[in-house]
Amino acid sequence: MDKILIEKTIAFVKEKLKDAEGGHDWFHIERVYNNAMNIAKDENCNITIVALGALLHDIADSKFHGGDETIGPKLAWEFLESQNVPEETIIHVVNIIENISFKGGNFERKFSSIELDVVQDADRLDAIGAIGIARAFNYGGFKNRALYDPTIAPNMNMSKEEYKSAVSPTINHFYEKLLLLKDRMNTQAGKQIAEERHTYMEKFLEQFFAECEGKR
Repeated sequence: MDKILIEKTIAFVKEKLKDAEGGHDWFHIERVYNNAMNIAKDENCNITIVALGALLHDIADSKFHGGDETIGPKLAWEFLESQNVPEETIIHVVNIIENISFKGGNFERKFSSIELDVVQDADRLDAIGAIGIARAFNYGGFKNRALYDPTIAPNMNMSKEEYKSAVSPTINHFYEKLLLLKDRMNTQAGKQIAEERHTYMEKFLEQFFAECEGKR
């Protein structure tokens, strides 16, 4: 792995995300990077591409840029080009950025590689478990969404456009995305880690609804 390039990429990402929302800040990137490095140990993959994909995957999340999905790939391309990274590597990293997101669960990837599998699993792991719960409610608060409204049912068949514009209560997000991720992991390591985190979320929801009903 090109350690100097990775160090420069880390510095670039930290600067770009210094004012980011708490669930999509540098510390999210760092966790995804660590997850990816852990998963990659068991896979036959290009570690430099995995590292760059993990570090740059949320450099400009479309949620915070008016839904524009082109900004992140463009920033990543420009940065990597400035570091004289081979074009083949840049294209691969950009493809990871463009195909990593959940997007309502009805999005079909237009690119496949083991490196994308690793980074996607790493990112999805940060969306579930204790961290995933914290991130969901942090973003819900950031968007001034209700915690829970029993009159608004989860929408399990959203299109990509509906998913991006959804304003439903945060609890709905567990059913619309978070609880679905366990069965959409790509790697064996990702699947194993996801099992425990999924169970943690199920227990949280059980407690949440029991408290809502005054049972606990």
